[in-house]
Amino acid sequence: MGIVHVVGLGPGDVDGLPVGTYRLLQSGWPVILRTAVHPVVASLPELGVEYESLDDIYETSETFDEAYARMAKRVRERAKTHDHVIYAVPGHPLIAELSVQLLLTTTDSDVVIEIGPGQSFLDVAASRLRIDPIEGLLLLDGTQPASRLLNPRVHTLIAQVYQRQVATDVKLSLMDVYPDDYQVTVVRAAGVAGEERLETVPLYELDRLDWIDHLTTVYVPPVQDAQLTWRDPFAAVEIVETLRGPDGCPWDRKQTHESLRKYVIEEAYEVAAAIDERDPDHLAEELGDLLLQVLLHAQIASEVGDFDVRDVFARLSEKLVRRHPHVFGEGTAQSVDEVNAIWERVKEEEHAKQESRQSTLAAVSFAGPALMVAQAVQTAAAKVGFDWTKLEDVWGKIKEEMNELEIELVRDRRRDAAVAEELGDLLFACVNVARFLQLDAETLLAEATRKFIHRFQYVERRVAEGNESWAEISPETLDSYWNEAKITLPREN
Repeated sequence: MGIVHVVGLGPGDVDGLPVGTYRLLQSGWPVILRTAVHPVVASLPELGVEYESLDDIYETSETFDEAYARMAKRVRERAKTHDHVIYAVPGHPLIAELSVQLLLTTTDSDVVIEIGPGQSFLDVAASRLRIDPIEGLLLLDGTQPASRLLNPRVHTLIAQVYQRQVATDVKLSLMDVYPDDYQVTVVRAAGVAGEERLETVPLYELDRLDWIDHLTTVYVPPVQDAQLTWRDPFAAVEIVETLRGPDGCPWDRKQTHESLRKYVIEEAYEVAAAIDERDPDHLAEELGDLLLQVLLHAQIASEVGDFDVRDVFARLSEKLVRRHPHVFGEGTAQSVDEVNAIWERVKEEEHAKQESRQSTLAAVSFAGPALMVAQAVQTAAAKVGFDWTKLEDVWGKIKEEMNELEIELVRDRRRDAAVAEELGDLLFACVNVARFLQLDAETLLAEATRKFIHRFQYVERRVAEGNESWAEISPETLDSYWNEAKITLPREN
C-alpha cells in the first residue's frame, strides 16, 4: 500500500517554506510537483531534492478539468509502485487545488492520501492588503468567473488570474456588479522578495496590465456606498425588510397580504403594457415593481413565520426542475409540442397527488382576467370532448348570440339583466373562436385596444391642428380623420 503525502510549497519563495514540507522534501522519497513554475522550485536542487513535474499534462490536455484528473491518476499510479510519494503543490494543499480534491475523492484501497503542511496565499495576500478575513471573505477561481457568486459587501479575492485573457473574463464578470471605474488591487507574487507587486487600478484597466502571470490574484474591496449594492438581488430584500421595520415606512408597515392584492394585479398589467410598448428600460422598471410585490409578501410572511423569500426561491426552483425532466432529468424533448406534452403530464401527476378532483374544471385557476379564465375553462372542457367539431359551428354560435342580443336590444331594455346576459354570452362565444384559432383572446383585445388608442390620438392631433372644438366638429369630419389614421399609421399600431 502506497502513501501519498500532499504538501504545499507556500505562496512565495523558499524562505516561506513550511518546516514540515521542508523535512518531507528531504526525506528521499519520490517528489512529484504539480508544476515546476513556482518560486520555490529554483531552490530545490540546492536542497538536494530531485523531482518529477506534471507540466507535460498541461500541455497535452484540452481543459483544466481533464488535466487535473490526469494528474491525480498519475500520482496514484506512482504510489502503487512506491511506499511513499510526495505530491507538492503551490500554496496550501486544500486551497484552489482541484487535483488534490480528485485524489481525495477517488476510491482506491491501495493508496492512502495524507494531507501535510502548507501556507496559503490567502495568509500572505491578507497581510499585504491589510484586511481581516473575519469581516467576510469570498474566494473565487478566476478561470471560472460567475457574477452570480459575487457579494459586494465582503472582501473578494480572485485567484488563478494567470493571463490577460483570464483577467478580461474576470473584469467582465465584475462589471455585472461593480462600476467600471471601481478600484481593484492586483497582487502578484505576494511574499516573494524582489518579485512582489501590488497595483490599484480602475476595474476597466484590469486586463491592460502587461505583468499578469500565474502568480497573480485580484482583490476587490467591499463597497462603502450602499447604492453600489443595488445590483445585488438581496439588496432589495434588505431594503424591503427595512421598510417594514420599526423605523421604516408607515405605509409599508401597515400593509397585509390582503391590502396588497390589488397591487399585484395592477403591477402585472403594467408589465404586460411595457411588453406591448417594446421599451426595454420601461420593462425593466415594471418588472422591478412586480418583484417588489413578491418581496413585500415574502417579508410579511416571514414576520409571522409562514415562509420567507428563500422559500419562494426554493419552491420555484423545485417546480422548474420537476417540470423540465427533459433538461434536468433523463427525458428528452426536441420540439415545443413535446415540451408542452411533458409539461401537461407533470402537472397531471402533481394533481394526482393532491385530493381527488370531481370536476374537470377543478384544475382551472379562476384568478385572472375574465378573457383568460374563459379561455382556460373552454380548453379544460375541450379536453374531455365537450367542444365544437369545426370552426363553422363556433361562428354559427356567435351569430346566434348576436341575434339574441339584438332581440333584447330591440325590446328597448338596454339596462335589463337579459341584455347583460346575452352580451356576456356573445363575448364568451368570441373567446371560443379565438381558442379555436389557437389565439389568445386577452392578447387580441389588448392589441385591438392599443390600435384604437393610437388611431384616436391621431384624430386628437388632427382636431388640434384645425383648432376645432370637439363639441362642434361634425361626425363626418371625425370619420374622415379616423379613416386617415387607418391609412397613415403602421398596421401594428
